Amino acid sequence: MAEGLEGVVAASTVLSDVDGAAGRLVIRGFELGQLAGRTRFAEAAHLLLDGFLDDLPDLDGLERMLGEARVEAFAHVELPHSMPPGLNPVETVRALLARIPEGDDVRTAMRLLAGVSVFTAAVARRRQHQDLVPPDPAADHAADVLRMVRGTTATLEEAAALDTYLVTVCDHGLNASTFAARVTASTLAGLTSAVLTGLSTLKGPLHGGAPGPVIEMLDAIGGASNARRWIESALDRGDRLMGFGHRIYRVRDPRADALKRALKGLSPDAGRLALAEAVEQAALQILRERKPDRSLQTNVEFYTALLLEALGFDASEFTCVFAMGRTLGWLAHAREQVANGRLIRPASNYVGPEPRIAA
Repeated sequence: MAEGLEGVVAASTVLSDVDGAAGRLVIRGFELGQLAGRTRFAEAAHLLLDGFLDDLPDLDGLERMLGEARVEAFAHVELPHSMPPGLNPVETVRALLARIPEGDDVRTAMRLLAGVSVFTAAVARRRQHQDLVPPDPAADHAADVLRMVRGTTATLEEAAALDTYLVTVCDHGLNASTFAARVTASTLAGLTSAVLTGLSTLKGPLHGGAPGPVIEMLDAIGGASNARRWIESALDRGDRLMGFGHRIYRVRDPRADALKRALKGLSPDAGRLALAEAVEQAALQILRERKPDRSLQTNVEFYTALLLEALGFDASEFTCVFAMGRTLGWLAHAREQVANGRLIRPASNYVGPEPRIAA
């Protein structure tokens, strides 16, 4: 039996292909390098959703709908006490998303895409004890998100960096949250339920909750001269080294390189880049020395943390920003599952006690 469904093919998809041996990610027929840094998020949305929504408009129409959907989403949070108290950022975004009515059309899809972004921005503003910033429906999506988070207009380089991130993480095969979203979609529950399922799964520290500890690691290391000593001590304690190793990739994660390029595009010293590169070099060397039989390379978490920090997001919000991009993949997979699949109902292997015979 394959534990964790390792190696089990559970779906056929045209959306993405992850080749862990070659370190290659293909999204709807394009290698990641052809999309990341060259494609805006709305363009990626049109690419992934094409063929799965009967009422999908052209790209200009989709961008208009996404802008209108940001305005609709803002209505859920603009009142002073509209956000549920006492929840962490992911739980708050999840509670707000649950207000979006079920549907299987393009407007529902845009409301969910916009909702994650607008609600994350609202959480960020509340954390800073600042007034919420309403969306501009005519603005580019990534630029508008950054403006809603920070209250100031983003530079073209900053908007491009966020676009690169959202496109890079929009889909990645049948990962845990995408599989969970497909299971929900297979019951015909609707897109809102599928996205809520995906977000709940992404919340786990073994999946979308992982980038935050990279910042904690860099804070603890402090300077490049401390990198080797700190990493060796962490490994001696048996700690997991955050930002290195991946369950699928046996070589370098191609998403790490895409995000590193985006970070360098902000400025030569953006996001503690010099420290990060020193830590990365030391970590890879130590891992080769200590675990020569395993290929533990830099993964997407490492430069995700650095890029999102440089763009002004708090580590507590990283999973929500991840969800901004990955919601697109959940929506596309949900519609693909409904169109081509059936109710997902795997079998289990019973290993419990045999039935007792009554005396």
